[in-house]
Amino acid sequence: MIQHSRRRICAALAGTACLAFEGPFSRALWGETTTPPGRAADRALAARIVDDPRLPVVREMGRQLLGSGLRAGTTYPEVWIRDTNTFIEAALPVTGPAPMREALRSFLFFQGPEGDIPDGYLPQKVNRTAASRTTPHLPGTAAFKNTVESDQESSLVSAVRKYIDLTHDAAFLDEDIDGKTVRQRLALALRYLLLRRWDSTRGLVWAGATIDWGDIEPEDRLGDQIDERSHPACSIYPNAMFAVAMHDYLSLPGVPSDDHAFFTKTRKDLSRSVRRHLWDARAGKYRTHLYLKGSPFPAGFDENAILYLGGTAIAVEAGFLTDSEVRLSLAKMRRAVQDAHAASIGLTVYPPYPKGYFLNPSAAEPYRYQNGGDWCWFGGRMVQQLIVHGMVADAWQEFEPMIDRVVKHKGFYEWWSPNNEPHGSGSFRGSAGVLLKAADMFSAWASAHA
Repeated sequence: MIQHSRRRICAALAGTACLAFEGPFSRALWGETTTPPGRAADRALAARIVDDPRLPVVREMGRQLLGSGLRAGTTYPEVWIRDTNTFIEAALPVTGPAPMREALRSFLFFQGPEGDIPDGYLPQKVNRTAASRTTPHLPGTAAFKNTVESDQESSLVSAVRKYIDLTHDAAFLDEDIDGKTVRQRLALALRYLLLRRWDSTRGLVWAGATIDWGDIEPEDRLGDQIDERSHPACSIYPNAMFAVAMHDYLSLPGVPSDDHAFFTKTRKDLSRSVRRHLWDARAGKYRTHLYLKGSPFPAGFDENAILYLGGTAIAVEAGFLTDSEVRLSLAKMRRAVQDAHAASIGLTVYPPYPKGYFLNPSAAEPYRYQNGGDWCWFGGRMVQQLIVHGMVADAWQEFEPMIDRVVKHKGFYEWWSPNNEPHGSGSFRGSAGVLLKAADMFSAWASAHA
């Protein structure tokens, strides 16, 4: 019944968002343990979704924004790969293939010799604190890399997979990028994480001690570069992103047999390592950080009491959690939102880190920016995964406060305070991308259940 419903939903999407239902570890995502609600309840919810006046408003606003450029938002001159990966599906029907293909090519031209991918690129006249790199293939443009992150490579691979799925431009994989094909560069990007960001003791990717999916470590006022002060650690977000990216790479047409065997095994091994080292079965949540050389926080601080909501959402996408664990995770997210007096499950973490634990001013205070701000950018991805798991009524309940504030404030803001006031970029394309994709998933489900 679930598989049949899945096919009907994909058919209704007519190719624009069907891949939302083709995530990694599909058996886990569409397993027999998911029990669909009664048909009458389905029809009632489907009617509510079809008739909801907010969806066309949000779609129109989102399409206008996504059709106006690839920068992350009004306050960002950069094109970022982690942002592009999250809005490429919603943007492609508006922009067409050419701008997206050029953006992906640009990231590949800036790829390092060992395979690392920069965070973003921008005009050279705009200064960045992170070490910049240039390429003769893109004069007048510079790229930069925040080395506390370990998700840029995964984000690029997933973005290319989405581009290929939606455009059917498989020839892009064989295009030469400075002596290597796109396909070869994608494999090199994945191998970079195993070469330079791999904790061989645990079998996990490591990164800086950031707040969940964030890009700021606590040790200095900028916090964007790994250095002698850093405290490298393993956490759920970069590992879930790596698992998703390996699945996406393996789903591309024409994967070499050696790569197929290698990344299939690596993905399975990673899944076991995540379960063994990061999942706390007693607490029913992921551990925050497993440090490679000590914690940056005071002795006695119980960091593992913190719930990482965004990383958990990506873990669901990676297929790391069973259906019952997805429901448990949602319950914990809802309790965190209630206790934080927040508005949505886009809440980054709960409880937030105490004042002064992060030296960067943007995250130094609780409930600011990545330290307890509320981001549709990740809450919307959890909504998508709830739909995938057949928890559509739950997904709609969590989706409504997100689109309420978009309509009320007439914009896709970067993040929101617990009292639901907008902050950051007023035209944040990552938020628009994930919310439009979720809206299309809801509409497809409603069409299949009307």
